[in-house]
Amino acid sequence: MAAPGENLRINSDRLWDSIMEMAKIGPGIAGGNNRQTVTDEDGEGRHLFKRWCDAAGLEMGVDEMGTMFARREGTDPSLPPVYVGSHLDTQPTGGKYDGVLGVLGGLEVVRSLNDLGIKTKHPIVVTNWTNEEGARFAPAMMASGVFAGVLEQADVYGHVDKQGKKFGEELERIGWKGTEKVGDRKIHAFFELHIEQGPILEDEGIDIGVVTHGQGLKWLQVTLTGKEAHTGSTPMPKRRNAGLGMARVIELVHEIAMDYQPDAVGAVGHMEVYPNSRNIIAGRTVFTIDIRSPEKEVLDAMDGRIREGIDTICEALDIQYQIEQVGAFDPVTFDAGCVKAIRDAAERLGYSHRNIVSGAGHDACWINRVAPTAMVMCPCVDGLSHNEAEEITKEWASAGADVLFHAVVETAVIVE
Repeated sequence: MAAPGENLRINSDRLWDSIMEMAKIGPGIAGGNNRQTVTDEDGEGRHLFKRWCDAAGLEMGVDEMGTMFARREGTDPSLPPVYVGSHLDTQPTGGKYDGVLGVLGGLEVVRSLNDLGIKTKHPIVVTNWTNEEGARFAPAMMASGVFAGVLEQADVYGHVDKQGKKFGEELERIGWKGTEKVGDRKIHAFFELHIEQGPILEDEGIDIGVVTHGQGLKWLQVTLTGKEAHTGSTPMPKRRNAGLGMARVIELVHEIAMDYQPDAVGAVGHMEVYPNSRNIIAGRTVFTIDIRSPEKEVLDAMDGRIREGIDTICEALDIQYQIEQVGAFDPVTFDAGCVKAIRDAAERLGYSHRNIVSGAGHDACWINRVAPTAMVMCPCVDGLSHNEAEEITKEWASAGADVLFHAVVETAVIVE
């Protein structure tokens, strides 16, 4: 494959300005963003992205899950395109860069190609996947999951948010339910640029993370049922305390994750306590356990030990339990050829780099099932993400986008 020269770089000022302009839509309360999927703010962000794509001469397609595909034609339109992108939706208290860097970095790739008058043999498609975050409607990576055939479109249309609104109806309401059948597109390769969402690259002073694997994940929603009772007049031995059960499970998850270091992680994030009154012993708790590992055997072992531990805890406290798996995906090994293209690009450009395992789920994890895929990562300050204080530098964004540019263009093949 032909490789672009070392002098080819994206327009870092334009990329940064685009990120800041997108951040004005759905502002948070502490400097970040609240642009949750298929909200009015999401719709507004999509319109801005489409205007930029139109200005770059791209042809926009939208599928029935609302995913946006902006195509730059290749010299051989019959060839499958090289796809690049991420997502524009955010957490309720999300940052300005998670997902957005990947979409607008992809747009910057084609803008820079236009500036330089470079043509590629394969078409290039910039993609905004719908509902990667899964914050308003579970599960995460929803549209890419349907595209890859691991989620059912009719089923996810019916998923509801906390107000009882259905995903499919909200997608249609904001005007971004397309007509293109999901999953019909052929993909030559897919590249996703993302902030690390962890501290490794910044701590080690590394410019680029070459993502070789993605951690597998399991979400276990646990319901513990005890008995509500007065906190002052109920003797300690008589209590059936669901809150105490939850506390012990939280500690159990931490201990099990520590047993599988250095790569396994586990925590309880979502927690609900009923009736949540200061002078009533909790009669019911509902919480979600999130465990992750790049090794399937480890993930399964953690799952088994957690279930056994919950059984033991609940028997000792005389409380009942239910466990429902509400999300899961196996560990991912990204395509060796795409990974090499990223590594070669970093070396060609003179950026320091290291292999890294993604600790978070990404659309690339599902697309890897149907097409050669890899990811580029840049550092983020203190490894902080899913937080309005999420921050990166302009230089980090530029380096990541430069590597993305070279990997995409090399794979799409420059026409001399």
